[in-house]
Amino acid sequence: MNYAVMFIFDEKKDDYQVSIPDLPGCGISAKSIDLGIEEITKSIKSHLAILAEYGEKVPNATSLELHRKNYMQENPYTFAQAFWAIVSIDITPYLGKSHKINVTLPELLISQIDEKVSKSTDYKTRSGFIASACFAELAK
Repeated sequence: MNYAVMFIFDEKKDDYQVSIPDLPGCGISAKSIDLGIEEITKSIKSHLAILAEYGEKVPNATSLELHRKNYMQENPYTFAQAFWAIVSIDITPYLGKSHKINVTLPELLISQIDEKVSKSTDYKTRSGFIASACFAELAK
């Protein structure tokens, strides 16, 4: 899942306020952008672990572009103070126990999936690719 990350520099504290709009309450302060990315990644994983512990659904990520537009509309005078990044998180560990199922697919489709998986760093397995496609469809 690719979560949008918002950075706002706080001059009084001389640090960045880093937050994830798709995960309310998930935010940190950091002295540098690099540390901010590192620490917010840890914070996201902790946040998702707590959601999983309580049986809550992992929130879908909204596009960075949509977050920027919404922030600009809600904060027209301070919009320029915010900048954005993307953090990619493997949400599989937070979805619960995996179950093996039988799925019947056409041979050509399986070949196309396998070719995509072999050429992409985004997917490690055929199952991961199919799961990602399912998440995208369920998010609609």
